[in-house]
Amino acid sequence: MNEFRYSVRTDLAYDEKNKDNKVLNEEVEVIDNIKVYTHVIDESTSKEICKNKGTYHTIDLTDVDIDDTATCIKLEKVFARVLIRMIEKMNLKNKKCLVVGLGNMNVTPDALGPSVIDNIIVTRHLYELDKISEGFSNVCAISPGVMGTTGIETYDIISSVVKKIDCDFVIAVDALATSAIKRVNKTIQITNSGINPGSGVGNKRKELSKKTLGVPVIAIGVPTVVDSVTVTYDIMEQLLIHLKRINEVEFLGEFGSLDENMKRSLIKDILEPSGYNMMVTPKEIDEVIGDLTKIIANGIDLSLHEGLFNGYSE
Repeated sequence: MNEFRYSVRTDLAYDEKNKDNKVLNEEVEVIDNIKVYTHVIDESTSKEICKNKGTYHTIDLTDVDIDDTATCIKLEKVFARVLIRMIEKMNLKNKKCLVVGLGNMNVTPDALGPSVIDNIIVTRHLYELDKISEGFSNVCAISPGVMGTTGIETYDIISSVVKKIDCDFVIAVDALATSAIKRVNKTIQITNSGINPGSGVGNKRKELSKKTLGVPVIAIGVPTVVDSVTVTYDIMEQLLIHLKRINEVEFLGEFGSLDENMKRSLIKDILEPSGYNMMVTPKEIDEVIGDLTKIIANGIDLSLHEGLFNGYSE
């Protein structure tokens, strides 16, 4: 059993905080009753957990009803405050911004990025015409699609646009993957570390970051999928907890005594040959993507356009 090695698919720094007994430095704050976790990954930790170094903010939605209009408005403000803080810390306030919506509009769990682009306020054309109102920043947007439909590497499209329009920074929005069922559609991650397009559906493309694009990249993502290994593992763990309550631990035999990595590896070895290790998303994903799109799009607008935020807060 010691030969088993399984790399859990997750894009969230939050998922890594207790992985393999590696504890990340964590700060927790509560903004308007919403928990926000902050993890700072340094060079050494980056190599250990295979995550780019940088600051990762995690807005926890596990106990939040995003179907409620008042709650969504509150979330928009919390999201905006966290994003504004990052923008100001990176000295990017009122700078020219390109918002990129990564993903495939025709695949609902991967449509978050393009949907956000359809709902944000763009102003670059008004700046070109010198017809912009005070309090609005220079913002443009693009949804480059996916390589499977365009035949072009996402990075190539974005890097070309960045050079052409001479923007100061990029905000990239994408669907992510998580290693915990409870975090699917229940987490918003904001990081200054960049992003790998397509990671949410297990199809990573070339990295988008300051190192590759030459300008700072703020990545915003929501985990919309989880793999079958994780679903099976979580179910088995719940079953073990139940069996321990009724003193039937022996029911699962040796499996019950394995550590997490071995359990996941064994489940993977069973599912993959039969083609059952799929990426899974909840059945209400259409409605959820709609709600999350509004929260993130409105939050980005509030963050980039100071006049809008001031008026919204009054």
